[in-house]
Amino acid sequence: MLGKPVIKGTRIPVELVLEKLAAGQTEDELLLDYPRLTREAIHAALSLAAEAVRDMKFYKLAS
Repeated sequence: MLGKPVIKGTRIPVELVLEKLAAGQTEDELLLDYPRLTREAIHAALSLAAEAVRDMKFYKLAS
């Protein structure tokens, strides 16, 4: 997957899981669409996203 993080033991990109959740798909719908996915893996994807945002630095630009 070109170095992008995937759900362990699958080829499901974390990015895909996050995009589906952001688009309004529920955990239950994801689990039906991707049988190899687990609820714990979905939560791990969310945790990874939170960690990535937490480590970001933001700078206010002068107007």
